Amino acid sequence: MLKNYFKIAWRNIIRSKAYSILNIAGLSIGMACSILILLWVQNELSYDRFHPRADQIFRLTCSAGDFRAAVSAAGMAPGLKSELPQIKNGVRISKWTPMLFEVGEKKLEEKRVLYADSNFLDLFSFPLLSGNKATVLKDPGAILITEEMAVKYFGTGNAIGKTIRIDNKENFIVEGILANTPPNSHLQFDCLIPMQTLARTNVDLQKNLWGNFNFYTYLELDEKTSASVPARQQLIRQIFSIFKRHGQTIKIDFELQPLTDIHLHSHFQLDVPGHGNIQYVNIFFVVAIFILVVACINFMNLATARSERRAREVGLRKVVGANRYQLVLQFLGESLLFSFFSLMISIGIVFLLLPVFKMLTEKNLTIHSMDGNLLLSLLGIAVLTGLFSGSYPALFLSGFAPVKVLKGKLRVAGGNLLFRNALVVIQFVVAILLLVGTAVVYKQLNFMKNQNLGFDQSNLLYMPMNGDLWGKQHALKSVLGQNQLTENFTVISDRPSAVESGTVDVVWDGQISRNQVVFPSLDVDENFVSVFKTQVLAGRSFDKAFPGDSSSYMINEKAMEVMGMNLRNAVGKSMSLGGKKGTIIGVIKDFHFKSLQYAMEPLILRPNTWGGVVIVRTAPGNNEETIKALEAINQQLNPAFPFRFGFLDKDLDNLYRSEQQMGNIFYLFAGLAIFISCLGLYGLSAFMAEQRTKEIGVRKVLGLTVAGVVGLLSWDFLKPILMAIVIASPIAWYSMNNWLQGFAYQTPFEWWIIALTGMLATAIALVTVSFQSIKAALMSPVKSLRSE
Repeated sequence: MLKNYFKIAWRNIIRSKAYSILNIAGLSIGMACSILILLWVQNELSYDRFHPRADQIFRLTCSAGDFRAAVSAAGMAPGLKSELPQIKNGVRISKWTPMLFEVGEKKLEEKRVLYADSNFLDLFSFPLLSGNKATVLKDPGAILITEEMAVKYFGTGNAIGKTIRIDNKENFIVEGILANTPPNSHLQFDCLIPMQTLARTNVDLQKNLWGNFNFYTYLELDEKTSASVPARQQLIRQIFSIFKRHGQTIKIDFELQPLTDIHLHSHFQLDVPGHGNIQYVNIFFVVAIFILVVACINFMNLATARSERRAREVGLRKVVGANRYQLVLQFLGESLLFSFFSLMISIGIVFLLLPVFKMLTEKNLTIHSMDGNLLLSLLGIAVLTGLFSGSYPALFLSGFAPVKVLKGKLRVAGGNLLFRNALVVIQFVVAILLLVGTAVVYKQLNFMKNQNLGFDQSNLLYMPMNGDLWGKQHALKSVLGQNQLTENFTVISDRPSAVESGTVDVVWDGQISRNQVVFPSLDVDENFVSVFKTQVLAGRSFDKAFPGDSSSYMINEKAMEVMGMNLRNAVGKSMSLGGKKGTIIGVIKDFHFKSLQYAMEPLILRPNTWGGVVIVRTAPGNNEETIKALEAINQQLNPAFPFRFGFLDKDLDNLYRSEQQMGNIFYLFAGLAIFISCLGLYGLSAFMAEQRTKEIGVRKVLGLTVAGVVGLLSWDFLKPILMAIVIASPIAWYSMNNWLQGFAYQTPFEWWIIALTGMLATAIALVTVSFQSIKAALMSPVKSLRSE
């Protein structure tokens, strides 16, 4: 019997080629889209789960008011471990530290370098290929590198005992080789240096300070505490109590963030780079399901549209003894056959699109043909798609009464048409939601890129002061000032897009209670205002003509507001930062020095006495010449270190990389969803035009024009699309407004976005339908009536 079912199904596929192509194409593209998205979702959800004790590892984070940070103090990991028995282990890790690595003739800057405690490999399970796990991070003169780095510098992974010179200062011996960091680890590094090495110069580590938050702290809890939310909350209260016992009076709220939550649930400042967003994962998981549903709806629509063609077959089968159960199995078998054909084609489409999708998502996504879980997942998708798409047609077709069918009295158009219209509505609700999402993401990205940041970000070129430039600042400034290409420069502590320092140790005139607000700070020189083209609202900027400026401060409008001052009385007030007393000499207009996802923060500017980054405002069209001039200056004053540069506006754009990726994925899948929907519409319009051939012939004989026929046929499809716009509008309004709430500064969600996307979807649908409508309208009425 099964053999007979498949034989009939195959004959139906061959006989109705156009119908089969439309169905298989729609299902294939829908499956391919879903598989691609689910590969990305699976990758995002897999972060840090390869550690055997991942559920027991937590990162200690903190928040002071609205300022939430991923860092904690140097003394907390060892101190908490010694006092709290629930904590089995504690590890400190530094932020990324760029360093110059030199081996023979190879001299390269490595950015992914971390300092880590000696028990790092006890807590984390990064595979050690060579070396002694117990001692590899204990020697201050040792270094631990990945296999990729070993091959890059030594041509082999067998690099134990080799020497690497760092920053032209010190030689390190390679004591261990690690496997390359897995791409689904939130900690990405190429090299680990013992924390004891940093402790030789770092006061925080030497004194185990509890007041400066500069390190990432990871704690391994016992099984009972890690599995219990109340137990972890009690542990947090104990941590705060110990924190206060160490003389800290600031109000800090601590959190224990699960290791497996770090990649997708981190909205902290001062965090490691490269995080994802759980909101985007949820959105695209729903998109994957929706696109698959749209493809299944195509199958249902086309199958029910052809119902009258197969009614006679159903009637004859029932007359010769087939029951409804057997007919349901037959039609489900046909839909499963379609589904498996589509799955094979969709896998080919996935392999073709995977390089493009990897480029869009910047993820190393792969399909392993021998992966049993993947194969089962793909088969599951095919079976679910076949059953879902074939369920209604199977139940609908198997319910025909044989007497009515064979007498030719079957009329199914009413209920059938209503159901098909409902499916078209669902399809276009999904398509319109994706189109609105695409438009809003694009609009928000444009808003952020074009937002007035409070300074002119164009033509700002920067060069970090690394290597010998630190000790040659006077010579550097002299050379920069003598060159017309570089004379418009300023030296600041860090780029505005990378400001990380902040403190609550701020005291000012008229302060009532101890400050609990984090004040970021930026060290600038007397050229800052003119180079960045910011605006001084009251007082003045720093000036060489005033020697007393070494103990002066400038503040932004937000800081003035927090201090309870105004433009009339702020200048001249005394304040202290980190115990250093001074006077406010100016108030500068607020400018954005962080992503627009964060609200404006109070900022203190102080005189730069140590260096940081050279920022040069280039003349329009002179970027290349300025870069060459800076490279020559670096070669003259800093020959041992490679020249590095960047553009500030590019760095600012990179702050929104995840949103840009989301937008790109939306663009791709919104277009594919529309395409799948149009495939179904094209097939439906063909069947509708065929069924109404006689009606069209009669109407044309009675004088209806070609335009009238096209309008008549198009109106049947226009009604469900208009209904889809009505249904999709409030859903789109709510969901996209909810997404925009994640930005402190956001573009308004205006009504015309929904109107425009609705008009676009309608226009695309009408163009799709018009092909068959025009073809039917142009047919000779004599021919159409004769055929009847």
